[in-house]
Amino acid sequence: MRLNENIAISTSRVLLVPYDAHHVQQYHRWMEDPSIREATASERLSLDEEYENQASWRESRDKLTFIVCAPLPRDGDDGDVPSTGKKGEAVLAGVGDAVDRMVGDVNLFLSPWDGDDEDQAQRGDEKETQTYYTAEIDIMIADPKFRGIGLGRAAVATFLYFVRRHLDGILAEYTGSLDTSAAKSKPRLKDVVAKINADNKASIVLFQALGFKQRGEKNYFGEIEMVFEGFGEMEEWEETSPSVMGDTYRELVYDRSRLKGRVDDE
Repeated sequence: MRLNENIAISTSRVLLVPYDAHHVQQYHRWMEDPSIREATASERLSLDEEYENQASWRESRDKLTFIVCAPLPRDGDDGDVPSTGKKGEAVLAGVGDAVDRMVGDVNLFLSPWDGDDEDQAQRGDEKETQTYYTAEIDIMIADPKFRGIGLGRAAVATFLYFVRRHLDGILAEYTGSLDTSAAKSKPRLKDVVAKINADNKASIVLFQALGFKQRGEKNYFGEIEMVFEGFGEMEEWEETSPSVMGDTYRELVYDRSRLKGRVDDE
């Protein structure tokens, strides 16, 4: 998705940056781990295939992706703050998200909602057709040293906060790819769903803490669905999420001026 192409999101607990070509080598190293591939239901890919995936994800209108990084140092911390511009208005690509600061990724996949309601909303003297969509979310914390410290929960909360703020633009970009009459109606996000292995207690607790509830029983693949129904309408979620994602939420420019282009493995 292009909407977040030049946006980095910073809070006191996490940094999210758009998935770029210079992240691919580290991402590929993560996915060489069989346990990570199993946990994410992913196939093993070559480095070239990972580069192709990264490029296709940027162009795809149904997928929103960020790389999860350690938070930027705060004023008064030791070391250089890896940002540039007045008062840190930009995050330097390759610096704020250097390899040793990369932690994992967080994604949202949009698709038509498979319910059979055909709701219509009354607007003045005319009726406006509403078409519902659903979003599947997943989170991967690939670096073991960043697990169990609340960073994954902060990343999901921050990501969902961004989605809520930009929901109209996200749905507009997605529906622009649909050559159907549905694209001419008012798009609504019906729910957000996380599909989690039933044995992954940590992920279940993570999503429960953010307001997701289990729907149905474990499926054939050993997964359960955690669902946030009516996410697009829930203003109270915005009021409580800062306590999880950290303070000083900022949307910053993602500055690629220091990147030198793709560097292959040695």
